[in-house]
Amino acid sequence: MKTIAEQIEDLPLCPGVYFFYGEDSRLLYIGKSINIKKRVLQHFSGKDRKSNKIQRTTSQIKYEVTGSELIALLHESDLIKTHQPIYNRAQRRTIFQYGLYLEDYEGYNALRISKTRDNEEAITSFTSMMEAKNTLFRITEKYRLCQKINGLYKTNGSCFQYQIKECLGACISKERPTTYNERVQDFLDSHSLQKHSQILQLAGRTIDEKAFVYIENGIYKGFGFCPNETSEFELLKYLDYKTDHKDARRILIRYLISI
Repeated sequence: MKTIAEQIEDLPLCPGVYFFYGEDSRLLYIGKSINIKKRVLQHFSGKDRKSNKIQRTTSQIKYEVTGSELIALLHESDLIKTHQPIYNRAQRRTIFQYGLYLEDYEGYNALRISKTRDNEEAITSFTSMMEAKNTLFRITEKYRLCQKINGLYKTNGSCFQYQIKECLGACISKERPTTYNERVQDFLDSHSLQKHSQILQLAGRTIDEKAFVYIENGIYKGFGFCPNETSEFELLKYLDYKTDHKDARRILIRYLISI
């Protein structure tokens, strides 16, 4: 068997999922990255406790190219739930600490970040406050919403975006709640899996193929790879069916928000 250094050298510089195995062929860890080789190198150059464990116990590295980050995320999540590798304890617990929630702010529908609530379903969830804020900033800009109403800009007057004409004045009650709330609803309608049956077409693993993710009536059905010339009507022949779960829906909603 090749040394770990030789195995790392052979890894591709593209999106996919990678696997670390121990001496007894026991699966230790599953990860994903938009650049498999770069991410694996980080594991084997890291100085933290987890990296040290991986470096001491890994004897074999395998990988699967996925063509896109979205399929890498979905595939990794499914594989971790199925195989439960010993070094994936954080993913196994699937802790999403922050959620995006719809709240009322003086008649305006506000999109607000808070700690995950046990008694309320979040629009989407995040593993960090930074990820949550960056996403909400993008939503606010794309739908011309108000940073003040969405809790991103603290002021008693108008928000900064109003001063540069990117906010329509909801922060100072210049824009009526009814028109503002229509744009919030546009966002909710566009990014709710409950109302969607769709095929998301993505880059394939090679230049000769394309990939896709299939959502049917808000339920994640799986993904597949097919020749570039495959019509939309024939795509489902190539579908690799997967089990729908909460993490998959979170991944898909975050993807829909980002495009």
